[in-house]
Amino acid sequence: MIPEKTEVLVVGAGPVGLAVAVSLAGHGRQVTVVDRQAAGANTSRASVVHPRTLELLERIGVSERLTELGIHVEQFNIADGDRTLVPVRFDKLPTEYPYVLMIPQNVTEQVLLERLAELGGTVHRPYVATGVQQSVDGAEVSLESGEVIKAQYVVAADGMNSRMRDLAGLGFDGAEALPLNFTLVDVRVESGLPADEVLLYFSKSGMLVAAPLPDGTFRLVAEVEEAPEHPDVAYAQRLLNARGPQEESARVTEVVWGSRFRIHERVADRYREGRVVLAGDAAHTHSPAGGQGMNLGLRDAVVLGDALADALTTGDESKLDDYAKASREEAVRVVALAHRLTRLATAPTALRPARNAGLHLLSHLPAFRRGLAEQLAAIGPR
Repeated sequence: MIPEKTEVLVVGAGPVGLAVAVSLAGHGRQVTVVDRQAAGANTSRASVVHPRTLELLERIGVSERLTELGIHVEQFNIADGDRTLVPVRFDKLPTEYPYVLMIPQNVTEQVLLERLAELGGTVHRPYVATGVQQSVDGAEVSLESGEVIKAQYVVAADGMNSRMRDLAGLGFDGAEALPLNFTLVDVRVESGLPADEVLLYFSKSGMLVAAPLPDGTFRLVAEVEEAPEHPDVAYAQRLLNARGPQEESARVTEVVWGSRFRIHERVADRYREGRVVLAGDAAHTHSPAGGQGMNLGLRDAVVLGDALADALTTGDESKLDDYAKASREEAVRVVALAHRLTRLATAPTALRPARNAGLHLLSHLPAFRRGLAEQLAAIGPR
């Protein structure tokens, strides 16, 4: 039975919405989560968690479990075939998590869901939010089923096409998709790809990411002219043959899951309108380059959970305002970083040899390699 009244209503039960709910439940606050889907996601989608994100997730008690379930990748290599252009090492970074964690999004969501259940919370499905009316001391959210939930605060964590964001009058700054098509394929291979390293291939025929996942599969992501809706084994094999390792070829034996997407780069012009606050893709969306998207959203979630708990306890909304300002500023920086990485990875064919030569020269500078590791890990200089 869905409650008629709650302190915080979270709309959206992806990793960001769940993390906000876990944070609030951990603070002893009353939180209700609704999601339009009848069941949680069962595909991998986002697959990397960065060191800074793991540090923040310690606050809500899930970092240890996540690190038990994922692959600890200490090195990220930019390569051209079998030649390393830039080795990026995470194992020397000043953090308790000197690696990037490869873990499918559905596993991350399950860990968060289990933590929420430990704290007495649950997700109400399927419920679709269709309206919101705000007052000085709260908001009423109407559901498609006819129920109305009264809440002191509402968190819009319902994704890039957030209905709650639009209902609250919070718009996006910029709305154009980049003219780039990407294919994403999770595959099983026989040899040829390392199980403890992420590779970004900058080949003459285009870019290709190859990243290991805990179940023994590999995530392939490539920019292509036309991405198939359902990539098959032959398609994935062609990508690896043309853009991946050359000396020891990787033979694709199975496609586990595939998808295609285009890139949108947008940041909401404001993160808060009265009692409605944005988090995750409802607030920002950008290229997957560098694996920043879910990480930025999870960091949003932990900070927002703390800020909402403080506002509910003290009546002082200053930390909520700080969240809205600082998190938007970080999103602008991350979107700019992802844009630069995307443009670098998808350089015109004629410029690719010069790009690769320049990167190889820069790789001899320790400051360049360390700076790149710090930006990808989101920890900054310490």
